[in-house]
Amino acid sequence: MSTETAPVPSQVRIERASSGLAVLTIDAPPLNLYTAKLQTQLGEALEELEAVTPRAVLIRAEGKIVSGGVDVSLFAAQENVSDAKRLFDQMLTIPDRVAALNCPTVFAAHGLCLTWAFEVAVACDIILAAQRAKFGLVERVVGLTPTMGGTQRLAARAGIGRAKEFVMTGATYDAATLERWNVVNRVFPDDGFADAAEAFATDIATGPTKAHLATKRVLDHFQHGGVPEANAHITTIAAELFETEDLRGAVQSFLADGPGKATFTGR
Repeated sequence: MSTETAPVPSQVRIERASSGLAVLTIDAPPLNLYTAKLQTQLGEALEELEAVTPRAVLIRAEGKIVSGGVDVSLFAAQENVSDAKRLFDQMLTIPDRVAALNCPTVFAAHGLCLTWAFEVAVACDIILAAQRAKFGLVERVVGLTPTMGGTQRLAARAGIGRAKEFVMTGATYDAATLERWNVVNRVFPDDGFADAAEAFATDIATGPTKAHLATKRVLDHFQHGGVPEANAHITTIAAELFETEDLRGAVQSFLADGPGKATFTGR
């Protein structure tokens, strides 16, 4: 009789498509709660994406919901302020690293998306949602404020007043409301949502992804210093694209065959 045990399935996996799209899937049933184990595996997955950067990343989750939030026992284990700050510093690195990826990032929310998962979503460049999706930062139920950047990143998209409402009420908001707030970019029907999200992300991945990264850089400057700072950097950032094969090839394709015929390699 064998004493070997089956390996425990990973809660995070990355699949890379020939299009250049990397799909990062969270699969920690039944609720995709944030735990120390999930934190470690998310960090490892991000390390892989940082080491071999794809042309775009799609972040999604398995199960009925995206996430039910954080395993509260993680908070109960913190014995003092120093311990809590150490934990929160570690947690904050996850969305910060997502935001810093050198490629476009898309988050797909097919259902309820609470706390840490929403904070990762707003760290992405684009958020897609199914009609049934709902979102919330519900830390008020344990007397806490969000610690993974969700409040401030929500404010950057929707404004300070909306961010205060969202966090202070601890309510859940539907996809249509967050689309109206300019937090969610697109809302798709529930049926076929996974395929629609992957098709959207694939279209981004097969485009001029060096130019997409340039767009991210320009908007980072805008967030830091408004239009004046973005203007101070835009011409340099755009000019550097003339070193890419994609721009050179697309210009020649336009001149020879007209618009919309070019293909891009991400180089």
